[in-house]
Amino acid sequence: MRLRDDITDMPWLASDWQKIRVRSSMERRLLLEAAVWLGLARVAIAIISFRKLARFLGLVQRNSATAPDQAPVKQPHEDASALSAQIGWAVRSVALRIPQQSTCLTQTLAGAAMLRWRGLPCSLSLGIVKDTNGIAAHAWLRFGDVVLTGGNGHNRFTVISDFVTSRPGRAAQPIDSP
Repeated sequence: MRLRDDITDMPWLASDWQKIRVRSSMERRLLLEAAVWLGLARVAIAIISFRKLARFLGLVQRNSATAPDQAPVKQPHEDASALSAQIGWAVRSVALRIPQQSTCLTQTLAGAAMLRWRGLPCSLSLGIVKDTNGIAAHAWLRFGDVVLTGGNGHNRFTVISDFVTSRPGRAAQPIDSP
């Protein structure tokens, strides 16, 4: 039995499959890559400390007095901006359609990994806000001034920690390095 026959019994899957088929090959590759990175990020969050994950992704915590090698993310080149926007789209699209919920942190780490893989700089922010249920936390990823993931309502959160790529374009450090 062909996949096409199987998906006609599930209209929601048929619709998603048809949407994927009309995408360019680059967009389909980004969607597949996003699915892989989201799965890896979910596992990594469960078994590895955030400090080690940040180091693996080449992220360093930005202090109020930014060190020279931790320059803020500058306004990127137009081609890089378009690619980063597509990466953000791919991560958000896949996150909505995978069986288990992808948290904002999972999406942010997956997007940061995809940008890092391409040698593109990014900024990852962690924030909190007090609401009716207590304290809520949120993570979002920026490329230049553009929020790629976690953009919904990020303005209401107070940033408690901000991470930037230390040296874009270099290979990621091993997780178990000192």
